[in-house]
Amino acid sequence: MLDHSSLHTIATQLASQAARHSMPGSSQVHLVPGGGRTQLLVTNGSRLHKIGPFAEQRFRHLISQRNEAAIQQELVSMGIDTSPFIDDTPLKSPGVYALSLAIAQKCNMGCTYCYADQGDFGGPAKNMDMATARQSIDLLLQGCVPGDKVQVTFLGGEPLINRKALRETTLYALAAAAEKGIQVNFSLTTNGTLLKPDDADFFEEHRFAVTVSLDGIGAVHDRQRPMKNGAGSYERIIEKIEPLLRQQRKMQVSARVTVTPAQHQLTDMLQAFIDMGFHSVGFSPLLRSSNGKDEMTRQDLERMLEEMIACGLLFEQHIIQGKRFPFLNMVNALKEIAKGTHRPYPCGAGAGYMGVSADGGLYACHRFVNEEAGSMGNIYDGVNADQQNNWLASRHVHQQSPCNSCWAQYLCGGGCHHEVLEKGRHACDYIRGWLHYTIQAHERINRLAPQWYQ
Repeated sequence: MLDHSSLHTIATQLASQAARHSMPGSSQVHLVPGGGRTQLLVTNGSRLHKIGPFAEQRFRHLISQRNEAAIQQELVSMGIDTSPFIDDTPLKSPGVYALSLAIAQKCNMGCTYCYADQGDFGGPAKNMDMATARQSIDLLLQGCVPGDKVQVTFLGGEPLINRKALRETTLYALAAAAEKGIQVNFSLTTNGTLLKPDDADFFEEHRFAVTVSLDGIGAVHDRQRPMKNGAGSYERIIEKIEPLLRQQRKMQVSARVTVTPAQHQLTDMLQAFIDMGFHSVGFSPLLRSSNGKDEMTRQDLERMLEEMIACGLLFEQHIIQGKRFPFLNMVNALKEIAKGTHRPYPCGAGAGYMGVSADGGLYACHRFVNEEAGSMGNIYDGVNADQQNNWLASRHVHQQSPCNSCWAQYLCGGGCHHEVLEKGRHACDYIRGWLHYTIQAHERINRLAPQWYQ
């Protein structure tokens, strides 16, 4: 197995190639070399076809000429269906099957980059009361029929500040869902500093997916995620999460890393967290912070692409050797590519998923809490159909530029709504580069370790 230094050398070369080859050329197709035969990604339906040298040369010429009509004719001549999988019609009044509850709009930490303005979402710190929590659950279940599945996520701020309401809401949701024959799943995102030993028992019993925010090892984490008084938090978190990591069976405990320009050697971080016993580990670049500091620039994202590809190569090594390696970004990308995901939105925000503020406001997602741009009504009057449908019409990927001319549009869906509306699209090259690499990795894994997909 290659050491991390060798992986980074290879990753630098692959990142350079991915950046060069993944630039927009055609809205209909994209060429992905590797594995002896080039793959042709057909944007419509996110379908992959292996093609020979003559077809590759033909498509390269047509792409360089920006001849979209001829590209379509070429696809037809190959017997590829070109009727659109996705048209301009937006979703309209879809049912809501997932809610995130801002159970505590307050936090005990002082992370400067926090999208929630250090937990209070720009307003007075507050807890969600049980009447609001129960009404939220009732709204979630009201349109469901027996056999449906719903998701309840507890967020903040730091949700464990309001532990009593979190637990009571869980039990209320379970009882209310059982009466209707509905399955309810639970998740929680926490900074980990307030965990108690019996939290592990509760989360295990009720099959929680627990995500712990960790931004590095030791001092690296402490610089980004200090306590309100400026003290470090890493050692406290590691001590507090140990019972969860030890006990997880039905529960799943994952680590989420927010990447800023200060972070390097993501492979070391990834390996360390996997060795600790996390069920999965994922990285997310900081594209928008509440104070504008530590945001990733295009140049920072170029470096991050190298780091992410190094992590991907580490994943490939383990998978080809038949070993589990839960690098979440890679796992998710490969699954999406394998099933040919094609979507007009990047996520369920404002559609099947919404966020609820501590006082009962409905928003497109947890990031939009207390922001008029994502307002969707309230839990008492229900979803405002006009606000929801106007949102879904305006956020459809066909309405986004330059998404509608990009080969990655249906794999990406247009990018995080909140980040795009606040900061624009400076992460597009990074996203395309990552997708280009993971399509290449998909071919290798499918050839060398096909059992992984089973």
